[in-house]
Amino acid sequence: MARRSGECGQAAVELVAIVPFLLGVTLLVAQLAVAGYALWSAGVAARAGARAAYVGGEAERAARSSLPAALRGSASVRDRDAVTVRVEAPSLLPGVAGIPVTARAGIGVGDDLER
Repeated sequence: MARRSGECGQAAVELVAIVPFLLGVTLLVAQLAVAGYALWSAGVAARAGARAAYVGGEAERAARSSLPAALRGSASVRDRDAVTVRVEAPSLLPGVAGIPVTARAGIGVGDDLER
C-alpha cells in the first residue's frame, strides 16, 4: 500500500490534538467523583450528628468524627433545628478552589430534611 505524500504524520497530529481533550474530560469526571464522595460523606456525618443530638449527645463531635480525615479540616457543623455539615471537596487541579457541598439531617422524629 503506497502512502500519499501529505498523509505521513496525520495520525500523530490527530493524537496530539485529542490528548488534551481526553485529559480534560478525565479530570472533569474524576472531580465530579470526588465531589460526590464529599457530598455522601457530609450526608453520613449529618445523620450521625442528628442521631447523637436525638439521644442527647454532642452532635458536632459525632458529625466531625464520622467524616474522613481529609474532609475534617474544611468541615463546618451547625446543630440548631437540624444538623448541617458543610465540607469542601478537594480540587484535583492546583490553584483551583474546592467545591463546597452541604448536607442536612433532621433531629426530631418525623423530620423530612434527610430526603
